[in-house]
Amino acid sequence: MRYRLGSDAPQVSPSAFIEESATLIGKVILEDQASVWCQAVLRGDNEPIRIGRRSNVQDGALLHTDPGAPLTIAENVSIGHGAVLHGCTVGAGSLIGIRAVVLNHAVIGKNCLIGANALITEGKQIPDNSLVVGSPGRVIRTLNAEDIAGLAHNADVYVNRAEQFRNTCVRLPDPLAHE
Repeated sequence: MRYRLGSDAPQVSPSAFIEESATLIGKVILEDQASVWCQAVLRGDNEPIRIGRRSNVQDGALLHTDPGAPLTIAENVSIGHGAVLHGCTVGAGSLIGIRAVVLNHAVIGKNCLIGANALITEGKQIPDNSLVVGSPGRVIRTLNAEDIAGLAHNADVYVNRAEQFRNTCVRLPDPLAHE
């Protein structure tokens, strides 16, 4: 579902995919081949939320902003199931793990893997090619070429999955519905 808030309405590329139970409110921008999945909420009521080309926001993720803290997701990024991102920046090719939290003014570099349940605190800067785990999150190693290829593959999978859903996913009638 897409909602205008005052004069601010989501701007969605024709090639982007939004699963019908996802919610986009206000200043949300989806670039080419971006996808937003089941029950994700992108609430751009304070500052813009930009989802870059070929990036995906998976099921149940919550993205929000504060005044002065926009949210920017670069290209080929995967935001894992149930992740919470608030007024942060995520560099190209990165993956934010399941239920990870990234807070205001944090900057995640390019080709980073933020582990499941990690907490990236307000204003934290994560260098390119980092593997981060824990709460609070800490860099435990630099990703190698194979790791980075895996991150790119994940983004590719979601671009293909969005196309599959766009072309073949059909809502079935509710057998309990009364006419």
